[in-house]
Amino acid sequence: MTPARIPGARTAPVIALDVMSGDAGAEVAITAADIAAERYPTLHFRLHGQEQVMAPVLARLPRLAARATMVHTDDVVLMTDKPSQALRRSRTSSMGMAIDSVKQGEADAAVSAGNTGALMAMALFALRTMPGIDRPALAALLPTLKNDSVVLDLGANTECDAENLVQFAVMGAAFARTVLGLERPRVALLNIGEEELKGTDEIKDAAAVLRSADLPMQFTGFVEGDKIGQGDVDVVVTDGFSGNIALKTAEGTGKLVVGLLTAAFKSSLLAQIGYLLSRPALSALRAHLDPNAHNGAVFLGLNGLVVKSHGSANARGIANAIGVAHDLIRDGVSAKISHDLASMRAHRPDAIAAAK
Repeated sequence: MTPARIPGARTAPVIALDVMSGDAGAEVAITAADIAAERYPTLHFRLHGQEQVMAPVLARLPRLAARATMVHTDDVVLMTDKPSQALRRSRTSSMGMAIDSVKQGEADAAVSAGNTGALMAMALFALRTMPGIDRPALAALLPTLKNDSVVLDLGANTECDAENLVQFAVMGAAFARTVLGLERPRVALLNIGEEELKGTDEIKDAAAVLRSADLPMQFTGFVEGDKIGQGDVDVVVTDGFSGNIALKTAEGTGKLVVGLLTAAFKSSLLAQIGYLLSRPALSALRAHLDPNAHNGAVFLGLNGLVVKSHGSANARGIANAIGVAHDLIRDGVSAKISHDLASMRAHRPDAIAAAK
């Protein structure tokens, strides 16, 4: 087996794209790759899927065709498949083969809009976790009143101990430095209150470690759920159970706001006139809350990059997920995580072990 290549070692980065999984279909995924090819002139692709479906679409996109290789398979992981079922087809499905391209060093990152549980199981089985990481975490960007914030974990781990939360904080900070361009991101643990005495033992133990850690981050303590949207924290760290609820609540709130505004502007003739006057501002709000604009969650902590797109994302959304993969490759996020973990182990006492 060829070992996975160090991200960034090749001048032309390669994305392994699972074009068959997800709700949108192969044509949308391939169109997304063409959009990304225009944005990133050095980017190349391995397109995993059914060649008879991919070839006609690719023939209409000469720019992408010149920088893409088709890898044929008839096997597709469905959104309804259980992770255990999908894992048995990791060598034959478009999702599994895309991940294997990263493992074999044929691609720098894999991108899929498919079944999250299946993608997680396959990625963990094939790539394993980095040294110093017990569990990978799913991280994504969430819009706020100021700038985007990184939130993790978003569902990969429903139960976490203090050491898991510390590792998530290190990975989230490295992700924020890469994607958001922040030198020292502000990191906080999601909690039921901001006071030091609030929360579970796991959260309080993790906070003790992060306060003493010498890392390129600013640990600000705890943040409550209603403060995430304020944008005063760059990285929100939590377990996957709470993180997934927070993400879905935020997405639902965004849809609620847009729905209420739409209904209000239809309520009377005067309201419709008001809509015409405020349409530019409303369009900007809709764009800011659009999940496609923030698409691309990352499984951090693996020996290779895997990016998860929304299953229902459009071509622009999937292109944005590819863009996240491109930025992580370019800036070497895996190397940053490894460096920060080594630095933390070297400079801080094992507060978690002492607390137990």
